[in-house]
Amino acid sequence: MLAMLALSPGRPVSYEQLADELWGPRSLANSRNALQANIARLRRLFKPITDASGEEVVRTTYSGYQLEVPAEAIDSHRFLELARRGTSLVSTAPQEAVGILREALVQWRGPALMDVQEGVRCRAAATHLNERRLAVQEDLIAARLAVGQQHDIVHELRQLATENPGRERLSELLMLALYRTGQQSEALSVFHHTSKWLGSELGLSPGRALRQLYQAILVQDCMLD
Repeated sequence: MLAMLALSPGRPVSYEQLADELWGPRSLANSRNALQANIARLRRLFKPITDASGEEVVRTTYSGYQLEVPAEAIDSHRFLELARRGTSLVSTAPQEAVGILREALVQWRGPALMDVQEGVRCRAAATHLNERRLAVQEDLIAARLAVGQQHDIVHELRQLATENPGRERLSELLMLALYRTGQQSEALSVFHHTSKWLGSELGLSPGRALRQLYQAILVQDCMLD
């Protein structure tokens, strides 16, 4: 229940949404009473750790309940805001982007919404957050490449690319990092490995960006330096 409320801080979450998330099609006949009991327990947990009463932190609204905390007090919202800011700076101010994106990733303590992914909305939110995390990792690597840190990121990039073999952007970043560290043949091998995986697992060919990078590395295009 707390996860559902925390996904929408400062906004009401309806009784129906909460009941559906907690019990789905097995929704209880007396779900309103069960929700009230859960909310009462939640309020008791808040009381010792906040200056406000439980009723002030978890407020009853006309249609449901609302978590009365600022969005920046919740790690997932801090992450998304920092991610938005950092990503917008990758191409124009990469050094600044590195700091902001690192701060965004520090907000993570483990898998998104760990232990509360049974409901449809929580599962969808967890999927979105995990996808966004991977995109931020890619953006951070791109920013670090832009400021000349290619020697420092090859190992991390290899690991990420191995864990996410269908992620073409990771392959592109790894190829570029390898090329800039004097490993042209290794960079070309990454392309062939990715191409083979895409074909065998997904029935796809490499995308245009990956193919263009491969050709640029083949001819040692000066634009890659």
